[in-house]
Amino acid sequence: MKIATWNVNSLKVRQQHVIDWLELSQVDVLCLQELKLPDEKFPRAELAEKGYRSWFAGQKTYNGVAILVREGIDVDESDIVRNIPGFDDEQQRVIALTVGGSRIVSAYFPNGQAPGTEKFAYKLRWLDALGQWLQDELHRHPKLALLGDYNIAPEDRDVHDPKAWEGQNLVSPEERAAFVKLVGLGFVDAFRQFEQPEKTFTWWDYRMLAFRRNAGLRIDHILLSPALAQTCTHCEVDKTPRKWDQPSDHAPVIAQLS
Repeated sequence: MKIATWNVNSLKVRQQHVIDWLELSQVDVLCLQELKLPDEKFPRAELAEKGYRSWFAGQKTYNGVAILVREGIDVDESDIVRNIPGFDDEQQRVIALTVGGSRIVSAYFPNGQAPGTEKFAYKLRWLDALGQWLQDELHRHPKLALLGDYNIAPEDRDVHDPKAWEGQNLVSPEERAAFVKLVGLGFVDAFRQFEQPEKTFTWWDYRMLAFRRNAGLRIDHILLSPALAQTCTHCEVDKTPRKWDQPSDHAPVIAQLS
């Protein structure tokens, strides 16, 4: 099974990009973030025409997550979860579904704005709540994958210029510690299981020719439980759609599970 994550930065704007990339990549499961549209505007029918069923938690203007699954793959709709149970949050950031016997979680982590702000404090609370919930999920679902835009670059090698970013949002010690804590639940970073080209990133600012200069960050991740990690045979970032007209500022990350 080939699974992927992609922050599309507005599904309304990039619906055709998603359709084109599904055909190009032939992924079985695609987790989307930053839909930026309410549920009634989700293009369920258009995606169904291309052979994908959709589950989503949308929100007008901001946030929103979805899971797309290729026709023919078994999906258990009885245990779908939207948002972190027990965490009071109006922002639509999490959706979880059991697909082909594996628990798939699509998550859009808060950006955090800047250390010391209320948005940063919210990010840390959200991360703590996510970790507590996932600890329980791992007990119930030994095969679990957490895919999404984490808004965290875990290490200096995930940053084009670590010195320039030192102390800033996305790379702060608090955020990196939260990432380590998540991994400590028993997850494996699928991307780092394999030898990867240096300076491989998933996000590039629209400004200052960042993509052309490869001035990016690796903030989109696929974490796998041990049971899934041992079946992972490949993981890569596909920069192809970042080169298209009016692209998302993120590129998809793909993992192949045997």
